Amino acid sequence: MMYQNISELLYEELDEEEDKDTQQLIDDLKDVRGRGCFIKEEFVKMGMWKSSRAKNWYLSNSPEDVVNTSKKVFSTKYEKRRIELLTTLQGVRIPTASAILMLTNPKDYGVIDIRVWEVLYQYEEVKVNPTGTNFSFDNWYNYLMKLRYFAEKHQVKARDIERTLFKHDYKIHKGNLY
Repeated sequence: MMYQNISELLYEELDEEEDKDTQQLIDDLKDVRGRGCFIKEEFVKMGMWKSSRAKNWYLSNSPEDVVNTSKKVFSTKYEKRRIELLTTLQGVRIPTASAILMLTNPKDYGVIDIRVWEVLYQYEEVKVNPTGTNFSFDNWYNYLMKLRYFAEKHQVKARDIERTLFKHDYKIHKGNLY
């Protein structure tokens, strides 16, 4: 179904309910930001939630590197620095970094994903990278600002906007993603 714009789509399809397994993981991680870091076991769970293909890479990170990197991530106020730090961990590129940020703070973050990007592109909310692959920091940051804008406008979490757009694409998408 095609809408006039993203706001109309969100008005009609807004999904504020997290799936059970994802909600459990978010609940399990609820004190990560307060303690200022995550441990390797939590890191591996977050990575596996996004993509199990990189499991061996996630496991190759030392517990010390995971804790030290995550301490820096949670102590900076700069989004670019957060992404730079997270992507120093083995197996982490921008999509997994965005998943880590979302799982530890669904209010302010969503996961960058080809499905959501394609919906935003279709509605001309983003104007570059029509394939929604090989995301740059600028792609992610623009995406994040769009999620936050619509989250504030609709008084929901950034994750709710991302999940709604993901489900919308899943429902309407024909053919392969790649």
